[in-house]
Amino acid sequence: MADAQLREILTDAIGYWEPRRLFYNVVLALVVVIYFFVGWPGTKAVLSVDLGLTIFVLAVLANVAYCAAYAVDVFIQFSSFRIVWLRHRWALFLIGLIFAGIITRFFSLGLFGAAV
Repeated sequence: MADAQLREILTDAIGYWEPRRLFYNVVLALVVVIYFFVGWPGTKAVLSVDLGLTIFVLAVLANVAYCAAYAVDVFIQFSSFRIVWLRHRWALFLIGLIFAGIITRFFSLGLFGAAV
């Protein structure tokens, strides 16, 4: 019984969070692209392999941070608040997306320096 409940909760969490990961990544990429083009043509001077690798590492770290939602989601789904949580977990996504967007903005300003 417990294994079936765990499997159901994990399947539900994956089914909810993974489709939203694409939107999360697109929003963060848009933040970087916007700040890149806002600083154009000055940002053209900072283009390098190292910048590309740095952005790749930061993108991976942003996706690792996204996984924190799983810990919260699964924990709350095991509580008595599961039914309420399933209707309102979009708020965790929205708060996390805004937070990640703000952090991405700060990193973009740092990466593109005075050009932006």
